[in-house]
Amino acid sequence: MKHIVVLTGAGMSAESGIKTFRDADGLWEGHDVMEVATPQGFAANPELVLDFYNQRRRQLFEVEPNQAHFDLANLETDYKVTIVTQNVDDLHERAGSKNVMHLHGELLKVRSTNNDNDIQTWKTDLVLGDVCQNGHQLRPHIVWFGEDVPMIEKAVGVCETADILVIIGTSMQVYPAASLIHYVPEHTPTYFIDPKPSIASKINLTVIADTATIGVKKMIALLNN
Repeated sequence: MKHIVVLTGAGMSAESGIKTFRDADGLWEGHDVMEVATPQGFAANPELVLDFYNQRRRQLFEVEPNQAHFDLANLETDYKVTIVTQNVDDLHERAGSKNVMHLHGELLKVRSTNNDNDIQTWKTDLVLGDVCQNGHQLRPHIVWFGEDVPMIEKAVGVCETADILVIIGTSMQVYPAASLIHYVPEHTPTYFIDPKPSIASKINLTVIADTATIGVKKMIALLNN
């Protein structure tokens, strides 16, 4: 069974109603990312940061996976599929994908500020005073700018085993996630799905300049030819 590795970014969830990570003005939901997505921002104003992610978490319960999420999940009938996502939502899982790796964390999890490995599921608001079993404040389980990406080495190992690579809704400009394409075997068939594709040169590359819901269907049709 061939192994399809799928790299997904904000464009994957955009059609579900989740805004892309940063608008053209560099803001995320009206906030400077340095205020809400860095350790320094959290240290300076933890209440603002917690409220920001509480709003993102609430929004997640108001949206549903789009057809592209379901189409990727259905590929598991005929392929081994591993999804490596930069997204912090759970839409891949809700659509039925069984093997999803979150590079940048998950909105529905929190962790101790004192122990990065003390992670727990969290589906309600997180406020100051919510602590781990050892009494330390909990924080969103999100990889902020300036922090290590703990899943990157595992993602590299997955990419090294790809028979087919699919890239959906990501500019491939944010590192270290953008480096993953370099670990896929050189002649691996690669499909890039994005309305404004940013990759032009790669061996065996097929560019599909469409949104996720349209592009994934086109990609699957090409796979079945």
